[in-house]
Amino acid sequence: MKQLPVAVIVIPTYNEAGHTARMIDYLFIKTFPKISNWKCVLLYVDGKSPDGTWKIIQDKQKQYPDLDLLIETKKEGIGAAYVKGFRRAMSKHDADVVIEFDSDFQHPPTTIPIMLQAIDEGYDYVLGSRKIKGGSNPKGWGFKRLFFSEVGGLAARIFMFFPTKNFFRLTDPTTGLKATRIKGFVDTMDMDHLYSRSFGYKLEFIYKTIQLGAKIKEIPLQFGLRETGESKIEPQTAKDILRTAVLLRWNDSTTQKFIKFGTIGLFGFVINKVGLDIFAKLLSNLISVVGVRNTLANALAAEFSIISNFILNNLWTFKNEKLIWGTTLVKKFTTFNLSSVVSGIVLPSLVIGVGTQVFGDQYRTLFLVLAVFAITVPLNWFIYNLVIWKKR
Repeated sequence: MKQLPVAVIVIPTYNEAGHTARMIDYLFIKTFPKISNWKCVLLYVDGKSPDGTWKIIQDKQKQYPDLDLLIETKKEGIGAAYVKGFRRAMSKHDADVVIEFDSDFQHPPTTIPIMLQAIDEGYDYVLGSRKIKGGSNPKGWGFKRLFFSEVGGLAARIFMFFPTKNFFRLTDPTTGLKATRIKGFVDTMDMDHLYSRSFGYKLEFIYKTIQLGAKIKEIPLQFGLRETGESKIEPQTAKDILRTAVLLRWNDSTTQKFIKFGTIGLFGFVINKVGLDIFAKLLSNLISVVGVRNTLANALAAEFSIISNFILNNLWTFKNEKLIWGTTLVKKFTTFNLSSVVSGIVLPSLVIGVGTQVFGDQYRTLFLVLAVFAITVPLNWFIYNLVIWKKR
């Protein structure tokens, strides 16, 4: 008989004696028996709760063989608790999926079979969202809690994903209800060096799981109102979430590459500006029509800028995809130059030429700035990544 895949539901607790026994009974009596194609293990990670939550779990272990308990020797935050739970799920239970779950019925147990069904359908990462149709925040939340939830979640999305498609695909990055496939995702993460051991860990797991190519699905989450026990929200939660989101985006390889690209682009802009002024002055005695003169002057200056951009981007920005001297380099430079004829010469030169012809030569620098940053920069970033230094 084929062995069933294992789903480990990880619940961190601290002073949650009021509803722990009820949650355990509910999951083992009502939820798990309805899931026939998975073996479900319930794993509590307790911070040695002073109210004796861990003793209640120990007592329930006599009744339920698939109930496990890990007592933390040191309480380090919810992120650290989940990491310990993930490791135990993999090492002791050979888990195929881990589900992050709350102990207080704020996460409806009915969502567990729905998430596992999505995993069966081929999804690697299933998240409960309060922002999609069918999802909601508790009606009893006050303005402050609701404000921080909505604004904090939106800010995290902007910092981490805007303007990529994931900004629109992931609506609730701070959700605590998640199911994650182990193989190829959780088992490849460096959980020893997280940016946060608190709530920010959620964002890091989301960000890195997406980077690993996870197929993602959101399901509606009607988030319940806490009845008893201590909230896991900590005083510095909002700051921790935003700090983690900023660090994730800042240290992302694409972000670092774009910063280098922008720095070189700024240097190229200076070359373009100086060249434009020099050539415009040299051509002033030859061409009297200001628009035509500035169009030609910028075309000449832009070519010098294009050459410097190619050399510096090859050596620094795209050093991991660096082109070595030879026929490939010559071909790529030719392609680079031809593509830049439109993005770096023709379009910007026309903008500068037409702009100065209509509004006057005193606006030459203004139209150069508009042309470079509205046309040249975005087009070049696209061409560089998809054509010139496309990853091999």
